[in-house]
Formats: sequence, structure tokens, C-alpha cells
Amino acid sequence: MERKAKGTRKGYTTGACSAAAARAATLGLLTGSVPETVECELPNGQRVWFSVSDAVCDGLSAHAVVIKDAGDDPDVTDKAPLTADLRVLPEATGSVVLKGGDGVGTVTMPGLGLEVGSPAINPVPRRNIEANVRAAAGPLLRQKGLEVTISVPGGKEMAKKTLNGRLGIVGGISILGTTGIVHPYSTAAFRASVIQGIEVAVNQGQTVVVLTTGGRTEKFTMRELPELAPACFVQMGDFLKYALDTVVKCGIRHVVIGGMVGKLTKIAQGETITHANRSAVDTGLLANIAAEIGAPPAVCQEISQSEMARYASERMEELGLIDPFYRALGRRVIATLRDRYAGQFHLRILMCDFDGNKLAEVAGEL
Repeated sequence: MERKAKGTRKGYTTGACSAAAARAATLGLLTGSVPETVECELPNGQRVWFSVSDAVCDGLSAHAVVIKDAGDDPDVTDKAPLTADLRVLPEATGSVVLKGGDGVGTVTMPGLGLEVGSPAINPVPRRNIEANVRAAAGPLLRQKGLEVTISVPGGKEMAKKTLNGRLGIVGGISILGTTGIVHPYSTAAFRASVIQGIEVAVNQGQTVVVLTTGGRTEKFTMRELPELAPACFVQMGDFLKYALDTVVKCGIRHVVIGGMVGKLTKIAQGETITHANRSAVDTGLLANIAAEIGAPPAVCQEISQSEMARYASERMEELGLIDPFYRALGRRVIATLRDRYAGQFHLRILMCDFDGNKLAEVAGEL
């Protein structure tokens, strides 16, 4: 077979792997032997075969593991051992009780659509796990019930590389997946996480949301705004439009945007999706700003001919104009966003250099 290009191979979600492990363990209870492979129905209706390892069955309980394959997605849970332990409940005929074990986080705050104190197994994976268990259990559930415990050995360490702590999920990872399929470098997944982050802040009663373009700008804004709760900070990446649309939908009246010169320039020029592949930085805009604050015409010409926003910042620093330059850029950002979100919220722009040092800030009503 022709080898697929690097970066295009799809994988499977933690929810799909959990459902497969649970189905394999259920078959073990029925037959006395956990199978080496198991066919699992994903939330999207697709049927997929999974390899099963670490199989144990003693008649009253069963244990099965499916190792997650995230495909070409750079996912911290790739190769995680999604584990299902099933136990017969003699007095609970027809019931399937789902629990979270070691390495699965616990929900401690509202806003995720899950009960506080419950395991961080999202609604779609919950239904999918139960559906696969019921499909495999057949007549067993007419006589008894089943307790299904999903665990992820090592999940607590994996969770440190996620945003779970900020979302109020402690002690492990989340079991996720609305389709069962992981798309490599999924922009849809990132976009959904931006929206969810804002909704979680609102559901926790926060009145301010701080939108940042990445890790450095987030650390910068956290230092600048230590009085705010961690849930207020949301890495929006390139998804300004989805972040601000969600802000408006949720009724948030105070927004902070933390950024560096490149992304801020793209916002000022009217881009609502600021990915590098979507559009180039308008260095002509930066040259106009430089001219407004008194930069020599020759320097403005050089800035307009450059392809990098950073060049403009460096030239302004050389001329001692860095503060007025960034203030003017911030005002352009506010003016541009006012055209789309007039009267919706108060906006504050915090600007930093590439080492995370504060350069300037501006604020205004839209």
C-alpha cells in the first residue's frame, strides 16, 4: 500500500479506546476469556477493531487495556493505557454503573456539563462506553448489573500537560471524544477548547476573560493580572473570532487581549483568524503607525518593505519610540474590533515583547 503523507494519519480518542476496553472486558465476563482484538462502535457509528492487552478474567470481574493511538496528532495521551475493569453487580439487574479510576480526573467546578465530584468522562464517551457494554453483555444484564471503572495509569502526570487544572479537573486526564476519531492537528478541537474555556469561566462566575495568543503571552498576562482566577485565562491561539463571539454570547463585559506585535497587527488589519497561513502581516499598516508617531520616512519605508512585524518593533526600539508605537497599535486593535463588536464589552490590550516583557497597554469601550 502507498504510504500516507506524514501528519495525516487519524487516531482514536480516549473515549473510543475506553469503550473498546470496556467492550473487551464485557466479552471476557461472558466467555471466560478477554479477546485479543475487539470491534467497537464509535460515537459516529463507525465500527473499528482495537488490539487488547493485559487481559484478565475470573468470572466475576474482568480487566482489559487498549493503548491509545492518536495517529499523527501531537496529543499528550498518545500511547496512554485506557483501562477498563468490570465487576458483576448481582443485585443491580440491568444497570451499567460507570466510575472513574486512577488517572481519570475528577470534576471540582461547574461549567463542563458534568456533575461536580463525578469523573471527567464527557457525556458522549459516557454514552458510548455504556452502549458498547450493553451491546456485548446481552443476556447478562437481564440477570445482573455491571460496574465499569475506567482508569489511565500515568494519567495524573499526563494531566499536568493539559488545561485540566484550570478547568477544575484534578487528579488525571479527561475521557473525551465526540466522534471517536482524532484528526491530526485538529483545528476543530482547539477551537472547541477555546469556546469551552470561556464558558467554564462564565459558569464559575468570572466577569473578566483574558484571551492570549499562546503560552508566552499567557504567562505574561498572568504576571500582570495576579488578582484574576486561573479560569479567566484562555489561550485563544488564532481563533479570535470564536473567542469574541463566545464572549458576546455569554454576556462577558470585560475582555483583556494579551499579544505580541505579529498577532496584534493581524487583528488591527481586520483578521479574525490570525493563523500564519491565512494572511500576511500588513507591514504597510505598521509603517503608517510608525509615521504617525514621528518615525523618519526612510525607516517607515523600510518597515513597509519588510515581511516581518517584528522588524517594525525592533526599529521603533532603536529610535526610542517603542511605547508610543505599541500604544498606537493597541488603539488600532480597539478601533478595528469596535467595527464588529460595538457596545459589547470593554477591551484592554496588554502588549509584550518576545521575552514576555511588558511594552504597553491601552483600554477602551467598543
